[in-house]
Amino acid sequence: MKIGIVCYPTFGGSGVLATELGIALSDKGYEVHFITYEQPVRLNQSFHPNLYFHEVKVPTYPLFDFPPYETALASTMAHVITNQKLDILHLHYAIPHASAAYFARQILRKTGQDIPFITTLHGTDITLVGRDATYAPVVAFSINESDAITAVSDNLREETLRSFNIEKEIHVIHNFVDVKRFHQSDKNHFKQMLAPEGERILAHVSNFRTVKRVPDVVNIFAEVKKSIPAKLLMIGDGPERQTVEELARSMGLYNDIRFLGKQEQISEILSIADLFILPSATESFGLSALEAMACGVPVISTNAGGLPEINIQGKTGFMSEVGNTSDMAANALKILSDDNTLHHFKKAALAQARRFEKQHIIPQYEQLYKDVVAGYKRS
Repeated sequence: MKIGIVCYPTFGGSGVLATELGIALSDKGYEVHFITYEQPVRLNQSFHPNLYFHEVKVPTYPLFDFPPYETALASTMAHVITNQKLDILHLHYAIPHASAAYFARQILRKTGQDIPFITTLHGTDITLVGRDATYAPVVAFSINESDAITAVSDNLREETLRSFNIEKEIHVIHNFVDVKRFHQSDKNHFKQMLAPEGERILAHVSNFRTVKRVPDVVNIFAEVKKSIPAKLLMIGDGPERQTVEELARSMGLYNDIRFLGKQEQISEILSIADLFILPSATESFGLSALEAMACGVPVISTNAGGLPEINIQGKTGFMSEVGNTSDMAANALKILSDDNTLHHFKKAALAQARRFEKQHIIPQYEQLYKDVVAGYKRS
């Protein structure tokens, strides 16, 4: 089967999941074609013979203040589908990918061609962008025109059904983690450099957007540090980074925090962490938390969105209400203050992550592809 995958090529959860899915499918013998404006971040770490990348090029003209990416994407889709004889398209994020796919399919139908497409909903395409009145009608139309719809959590499925008049079934296929890639490795030399006095190491990974409530991470760390020696690793970049760095300086914590920026080898960094902090206002699933758990790192998070589907209260970590940094800090200390307690939480976090190993999830996508293609041919 030849599969086209359309995604954002960034460090965000939708792009990461799409890329990891494509790699896993290619390893199983499928021919996978990525269609996006630049090579996905995780695609350039090793060569896979069944993987192809097609760049969407958007020409600039004085007429356009904002170059029409969706139009260029639809044209590139139509070109790749025709020339590579794709069997199915898998779109990650509703807009502009699903709407562009609908446009491409109409182009193809004029030439006697056709192709089914699946849309996977990842979160902010529904909870943030999709609710904007500017986009809502297109989001709903594009989702309903999809031949199958998936969501990465039960919570996101319910949120989508509450927000839009969806006419088709939404299949829940959870995000997954590659435990061969995300696992605890021996990086004690790295840990000794960052925490030479045996300080506990807290970590946070995100795109530093407002929804991630990154200042809460610093406030939680400040409370933890009052009771135990600790260091904080901030992984990622985005619009809130400067604000958070200034907050750390104003609180006198900057020398105990490492702002590492965007990193590709996140598993090596997580391997030295004792606790992962995710205080987001909303998370459709919480892929970064799952990857931390696969490295044996317990999680302190909010109870927002799909996080309760992966973070088990009092076992793999703790959850608190959004914004309750005092409770999160207190829960962090429950885990970090005792070596035996920390060990039990680490062990439970790893066991929970293994429930979401890719070999449990990828077959669900494979079966959906087969069902959609077979049903499309019959119709």
